[in-house]
Amino acid sequence: MAKKNDKPVGYGSPPVHSRFKPGQSGNPKGRRPGSLNFATDLRHTLQAPVSLTEGGKSRKVSTQLATLLRLREKALKGGDRAIDKYLSLAEAFYAKTAETASKPLSADDEAILERHRQEILAEADASPRDKNKDTDTDDT
Repeated sequence: MAKKNDKPVGYGSPPVHSRFKPGQSGNPKGRRPGSLNFATDLRHTLQAPVSLTEGGKSRKVSTQLATLLRLREKALKGGDRAIDKYLSLAEAFYAKTAETASKPLSADDEAILERHRQEILAEADASPRDKNKDTDTDDT
């Protein structure tokens, strides 16, 4: 029986005698060694080889590639959901590559590129004169 000054027992408020003691973990043994998390399971599943028949010939490809090829086939046959998913994947891929390509350079990188450009221009200006000197010394 609960005393008047005790908190009520119910959802989110277990009896005091069954609560974890201070410093005691609710999972003392922890996760079993060797058990895999979802990301590892997904990576293994996507890398697993499957047989694919294409053009009458069988070949082995990863599950990931087979899934993308199947999605492409469905999109090309006119499946609305497949087209939508395929285009959203393409958009995400190209947006990511464009983001890395358009990253602004730091001031140090700009200075290095400017020095390199000046060196190349200086070499280009010096090169035609050297070639003209070599052709002027020919005895004809």
